Amino acid sequence: MIYKIKLKKWELSDARDLAEALSNKKVQNNLRDGLPYPYTERDGEEYISAVLSANENETFAFAIVANEKVIGSIGVFRQQNIHRQTAELGYYIAEEYWGKGITTEAVKQICKYVFQRSDILRIYAEPFAHNLASCRVLEKAGFQCEGTLRSNAVKNGQVMDMRMYSFLKTEL
Repeated sequence: MIYKIKLKKWELSDARDLAEALSNKKVQNNLRDGLPYPYTERDGEEYISAVLSANENETFAFAIVANEKVIGSIGVFRQQNIHRQTAELGYYIAEEYWGKGITTEAVKQICKYVFQRSDILRIYAEPFAHNLASCRVLEKAGFQCEGTLRSNAVKNGQVMDMRMYSFLKTEL
């Protein structure tokens, strides 16, 4: 199947699709802690409300849409102080859409959007080192691996390495 991929501003009506994508342990195992499980439609409404009220020059957050259905989330978040022109990228999509090039396309789209509409110079991402699919998404989107962050996280009771990837505005 060929997917038409686009990013769109969140709407409260997207909460059901968001809950459907996030109520999956395989998805949540690759994300940071703090998300409720199961993830409910109400949780989705709270997240969407927070994103919609965030400063649009600091939080660039969108729904990932494939063939008119919300299947995931992607965001770029400005850092502070001396890192104020650096932003962190985060993303996920529903498991049934993994391995189809959708996330790579979404990453390309959001990087172009942020670089063209802000003073951000560098976007970085820190996937778990064992999450080879996410590392590959970043590489296919033009990110450079800067190295391994050894014993950088504890997830599900396990100490894990992470990888540091970056994409610079000058590389667009």
